[in-house]
Amino acid sequence: MSLKKIGVLVSGGGSNFQRLIDEIHKVYGEIVVVVSNNADAHGLTRGKTAGIPAVFLDPKKSTGSEDYNQKLLELLNSYGVELVVLAGYMKLITPNLIDAFPNAMVNIHPALIPSFCGEGFYGMHVHNAVIDYGVKVTGATVHFVTEVADGGPIIAQEAVKVADDDTPESIQIKVLAVEHQLLPAVIKAICLDEFEVHGRIVKKRLK
Repeated sequence: MSLKKIGVLVSGGGSNFQRLIDEIHKVYGEIVVVVSNNADAHGLTRGKTAGIPAVFLDPKKSTGSEDYNQKLLELLNSYGVELVVLAGYMKLITPNLIDAFPNAMVNIHPALIPSFCGEGFYGMHVHNAVIDYGVKVTGATVHFVTEVADGGPIIAQEAVKVADDDTPESIQIKVLAVEHQLLPAVIKAICLDEFEVHGRIVKKRLK
């Protein structure tokens, strides 16, 4: 069985990307390219270290988000990408890119969707909101990407407890540890074709 070709998009450190390198690459799927909108993203260095083509796609050379995503789509297609993984990618994804990968573009969000998600909820903004609201449980969600921000079908979620003495920074650490387990498990299952999607519902295939 040929390995599914994966393209990863990063904007920063890429710790989730590293877990995909360690657990998925050339075992369950092949990461054929990593792309960033940030020239200084450490994720690009992680890719180069692993022998994966690492590309900085400069937003300043595009006329807007749709043009940028068209260039990104052409780049992904040139590598034969079949599955796109957003691993800490902070740039707007437009319909021309989303439509090219139906149920084949995956994002990880640092909260339990539908809580603390959508426009404006990213990075530490999420964890600050969790603390300010006083919830007792938060977590991470892996979902397919649609035109609605953080609104695609949910593939998997895992919760973490919010302690009375937690801070946004300590919650970030807890949630990231969950992300590092959840994302590789989901990508492995997708590579093995273990999911089926019915509208908003994602289920494991019956064996």
